[in-house]
Amino acid sequence: MGGKPAAGGGRWVEIPPERLERWLAGFAERHGAGRTDVEPGLVTVHGGDGAVAECHAPFPPLVIGERDPLEALVTHARLDRRVGVLLVRLGGYAAGVFAGTTLVVSKVDTRPVHGRNKAGGWSQQRFARRREGQARQLAEAAAAVAERVLLPEVGTLDAVVLGGDRAAIDATLEAGALAPLRRLAVERFLTVPDPRRTILEATPDAFRAVRIRVAP
Repeated sequence: MGGKPAAGGGRWVEIPPERLERWLAGFAERHGAGRTDVEPGLVTVHGGDGAVAECHAPFPPLVIGERDPLEALVTHARLDRRVGVLLVRLGGYAAGVFAGTTLVVSKVDTRPVHGRNKAGGWSQQRFARRREGQARQLAEAAAAVAERVLLPEVGTLDAVVLGGDRAAIDATLEAGALAPLRRLAVERFLTVPDPRRTILEATPDAFRAVRIRVAP
């Protein structure tokens, strides 16, 4: 099984909620029965052969209660949530609201910011000032769209997912009116290309997935 290398060893895999129960059963079949540990937002499955699967629940907290931890994780992951998404890069921005996996309202726009100038001296300084101005205008435009698309829905949202470029998102969220979105933002950040509509529409594949670090 493939996956991205993980810091500290092992590899990361992202499992859609609909496949999670089957994936966990397959892990148990391959590695044998072992114990299951529970922490806030994390269920760690230990195989009988020493293999470990650290399952990071999307949209914590994960409430276990008296249930089996793996059953609780699967149920939690499968919940349909109302999620706001804000993606900003120097090439554009996108804001949308999802009901489950359905995009119910959105706004996407492009606003290119010129790349770096290799020339030196005054030309480079003028170019840098122009680039900074374009980046500021993009952040202001993205903030205006977030205010128009996401803020009216904020009372209905379970969470907000941010993505794109961190510096661009941080600049966008400096707008004081967007404080309610900052409070709802989940920790996970989606690194995506320029936010076209197809990129926005595909974000549920990432923000609904259960991220699992498998080791060894």
